[in-house]
Amino acid sequence: MYADRINSLPPYLFASIDKAKSEVMKKGVDVIDFGVGDPDMPTPPHIVEALKKSVDNPARHRYPSYEGMLSYRQAAADWYRKTMKVDLNPENEVLALIGSKEGVAHIPLAFLNPGDVALVPDPGYPVYNTGTTFANGVPYRMPLLSENDFLPDLDAIPKDTAKKAKLMFINYPNNPTSATATTSFFEEVVDFANENDIVVVHDNAYSEMTFDGYKAPSFLKTKGAMDIGIELHSLSKTYNMTGWRIGFAVGNRDIIAGLGKVKTNIDSGAFEAVQEAGIAALSGPQDCVRDMNRIYTKRRDALLVGLEELGLDVRPPKATFYVWAGIEGNSMEFSKRLLEKAGIVATPGVGFGESGEGYIRFSLTKTVDRINEAVERMRKLDA
Repeated sequence: MYADRINSLPPYLFASIDKAKSEVMKKGVDVIDFGVGDPDMPTPPHIVEALKKSVDNPARHRYPSYEGMLSYRQAAADWYRKTMKVDLNPENEVLALIGSKEGVAHIPLAFLNPGDVALVPDPGYPVYNTGTTFANGVPYRMPLLSENDFLPDLDAIPKDTAKKAKLMFINYPNNPTSATATTSFFEEVVDFANENDIVVVHDNAYSEMTFDGYKAPSFLKTKGAMDIGIELHSLSKTYNMTGWRIGFAVGNRDIIAGLGKVKTNIDSGAFEAVQEAGIAALSGPQDCVRDMNRIYTKRRDALLVGLEELGLDVRPPKATFYVWAGIEGNSMEFSKRLLEKAGIVATPGVGFGESGEGYIRFSLTKTVDRINEAVERMRKLDA
């Protein structure tokens, strides 16, 4: 009944987790959920007010433009100039997205012919792999290993595979490992892409979720990056707008045009009232971002102390709201035991790819009190 591309896909990771969580909750268990990365704090009020005001404008109820309102693209370009020190032309180097996930899923359709290779991180956001599969491309998994600071070893990619590759996904600050990238790594990526004629897509959804004075660099700031790549950004995590579905792609105008051509044939653009709320987020006060990062820092520190006391192998993350914890044994079994015996949801690392085995991911989407309660439950589990 289903197409081969659907039959070949594993169940979507977080849908499977939600199903297991529901089964436990039906038994009356008070579940503490560190699974999906969905901020628990509300969208800042000035953004909500901008949406309310825009919704009252009947002009916003019509079909939006495919590429996004120029005012929204201008706000994104201005934000990039101020935040990333990257200059962009809003007319042809910025494209509105219905959340960055949509951009990840659609860009393989623009650049992969059947059988072409896409280089995808492993562990990595599952949509890099599924978007490639939907385009009848072939994912080649680049292992992200602790000994390499969770950066892909580009020299380890077979030369014939590199020559077949048309697309490369990278993602720093990284989900799920919370690793960060250096400018020298980005320089290596640019050289590798030029050598092998590869389009680079840097998924930069977590650039503003940083701690301890760390500032995440933009890939596009790297010399030559604008010639071969684009960057995807989402307002979801930065401004607690996961349900609003708004983001943007920026970078090389020809690559942006290719993604835009796919979008004109698949969707009708983002609701303009949401775009106007996005303008308020990007151009308004940024205190809300700093305030949220302070809260996440406290949560991170509380969880790190607890996990270290329990003997888990953790590195203090400088960015994202994830803690990537090394464990003994099978990550699926470990996560299952946490859920069934302690009422705790943590994502098994293997769900992000084979190289994620031996790890579990915690999202910092619970209060410090709930984090401490979860640590106490795990302590009793090991007693």
